[in-house]
Amino acid sequence: MSDADVTAQVPAAPDPSDILALDALLSSDELEVRQRIRDFTDQRIKPNIARWYDDAAFPLELAPELGELGVLGMHLEGYGCPGRSAVEYGLAAMEVEAGDSGIRTFVSVQGSLAMTAIHKWGSEDQKQEWLPRMAAGEVIGCFALTEPTAGSDPSSMTTFARRDGTGDNAGWVLDGAKRWIGLASVAGVMVVWAKTDDGVRGFLVPAGTPGVTTTPIAQKLSMRASIQCDVAFDGVRLGCHGRRA
Repeated sequence: MSDADVTAQVPAAPDPSDILALDALLSSDELEVRQRIRDFTDQRIKPNIARWYDDAAFPLELAPELGELGVLGMHLEGYGCPGRSAVEYGLAAMEVEAGDSGIRTFVSVQGSLAMTAIHKWGSEDQKQEWLPRMAAGEVIGCFALTEPTAGSDPSSMTTFARRDGTGDNAGWVLDGAKRWIGLASVAGVMVVWAKTDDGVRGFLVPAGTPGVTTTPIAQKLSMRASIQCDVAFDGVRLGCHGRRA
C-alpha cells in the first residue's frame, strides 16, 4: 500500500474551533455570517478586551460598529433591522461571546430585550422613532425589569405607574427602583416595566427625563466591560405610551 493510500484512509483531524460539530449542519450563508462576526471579534474585541476589562468600561464606540455589522436587532424585520434567521443570530451571539460576555450581553439586551419589546408592543410612532437608530447602534437601549428585592420575578416588583390627568392631558407617573440594569447610564431610551392598576405594563423612558437617576455599580468581579446600574424613578411623568405586557 502506498503512502498516498494510507493518507487517504486516515480521517481528517477535527477542526478545534468546531467543538460542537456544527459546521456540517450549517448552510453556506450561515457559515459566511459566522465568519464575518468571528473576524470582527478577532479584530475589534479580542485585542482590546483586556484594557476594557481592567478599566471596567464599556466601549461606546463599538455600538455603531456592531450596528454596521448587522447584529443589533438581528432577528427583527423592518424598521432598519437586519431580518436574519434565529440560527444566524445564535451564531453571531456565540462568536461575540467568544470575545467577551459583556459585549455579547449588550448585543442581546439591545436586540432581544429592548428592541424586541418596542417591536412587539410599541406604537407605530415609537417603532419609527427608536428602532432604526437602535439597529444602527446610534441609540443604546436598556431593559429595566430586575429590582433590588425582586430580581427577575415580575410578580414581586414594586415599581408602580399610576395614571395622571384625563383626556388630552392624560399620562403616567412612575415611581420605584431597578437594579443590575445594563448600560442604563448611557442608554438613550429605557424600557421600564412597572405594575399599574391594570397589571404590568412597559414604558419607554427617554434619557434625560426628569426624576430618573442612574448609578453605575462599581467594583464588579465579572461583566466588567459592561455597565450595570441602579436606577431610581421619583415622580417620573410620562405621556400616555404604556403598553400592556
